[in-house]
Formats: sequence, structure tokens, C-alpha cells
Amino acid sequence: MADTYEKLLEDSIEIAAPTDKVWSLVTDIPAMAKWSPQVVKSTVKGGIVKQGATFSNLNKQGIKRWPTGGKVIRFQPPAGATPGDFAFRIRENRTIWSFQLEPTEDGGTRLTERRETPDGVSGLSLLLTKVVLGGQQGFTDELRRGIRQTLERIKAEAEG
Repeated sequence: MADTYEKLLEDSIEIAAPTDKVWSLVTDIPAMAKWSPQVVKSTVKGGIVKQGATFSNLNKQGIKRWPTGGKVIRFQPPAGATPGDFAFRIRENRTIWSFQLEPTEDGGTRLTERRETPDGVSGLSLLLTKVVLGGQQGFTDELRRGIRQTLERIKAEAEG
């Protein structure tokens, strides 16, 4: 089933920094290009990241570039022992990307990044992935590596 997509991609990392510091990094959508290997540039309409905020991205794969639009659908900052939850939906393919932040016993943060497809993936996105982006399996592998790289880069910045 090489042309089907995985409903959930997920990875986590332990960060030696408090949740509020990590929260300030993962909710800085314009800075995502520093961490995500697929994002070239992100611009938030109105400049403020909050519940309901919309943004535009320019993404890349090699020399290929394509625009997407997103909307923040969950914006729950961490508070004490309560985990933080930040999520946005990508308009073109209906995927939901999220970051969950859980405090650890040593004062650090367990950061989990997910890509979920609760409403499936749009037919156009599936077709474009197959024809332009190397097929589902290759693209999924690339996304999985990208999630890991994003988490490692956020960790480095938070601990730096």
C-alpha cells in the first residue's frame, strides 16, 4: 500500500528547559523555518500567534517549493503540572500538526510533535504527493525525519 498515508506520525524528545521556555519556541510560527527542514518561511496574519490565528507557509523539498495555509486550532499554554497543547490545521491537506509539552520531574520538558489526519488527507494532496513529491512512503519517511530534526533543533535552542 505504497500510496496510502499514515494516520499518525509522532516523536518525542526530553529537553532540559522549563515548559514555558519551550512553549515560547514552539508557538513562534515565524521561527519554525529555523527548526523544520521543510519550512522556508511562515508569516502570521496580524503577527500574533493565538487561538484562531491564521498563517501562510512556504514549504520545500529539494528545489521544489509550495505554499500552504494554516490555522491555530489549539492554544493551551502549560500551567504548573498541566501540559501545554499547541496545534494547527493545514488548509490544503487537512492534516493537524501539534506540539504537546509535559513537565518532567527534573524541571525539564517532554516535547511531542505529531502529524494527525483525523479527517483524512485531501485527494489533491494525495495526488500531488504521488506525482510531485516522490510518493507517500518516501514523503512520509521525509516527514518522520523532519519531525525528529525539528525536535532536536528546538531542544538545542531551548538548552543553548
